[in-house]
Amino acid sequence: QVQLAESGGGLVQSGDSLRLSCVASGSTITDTNIGWFRQAPEKEREFVAHISRSGGGTYYARSVKGRFIISRDNAKNTVYLQMNKLRPEDTAVYFCATDRSGLDSSSLDSTRAAQYGVWGQGTQVTVSS
Repeated sequence: QVQLAESGGGLVQSGDSLRLSCVASGSTITDTNIGWFRQAPEKEREFVAHISRSGGGTYYARSVKGRFIISRDNAKNTVYLQMNKLRPEDTAVYFCATDRSGLDSSSLDSTRAAQYGVWGQGTQVTVSS
């Protein structure tokens, strides 16, 4: 059973950048699509970004498109989320998760949390104004 561990969160100022990492252990994720979600206090978990297993497909939430970049290094069993031009509204706990879809693609369907199986514990990102 694969396990996911997020890292790289922290406290930054508005306009700063952070890079989150999602490291898999217990099994390879080279054949697995991966998504990033986030959850702010008293809010529902929301989709952030998705990357297909080959890395050839990506999909972003409208709120982060143009600022965040998702990538992966299958040799390191790791998926990254580069977050640029951070805003206070990006403050949340960020989670990565395995997508149970077998398709090597990213689309609107990738935004549904119910599609995901294994979740990490999350990493806190706090952006001050």
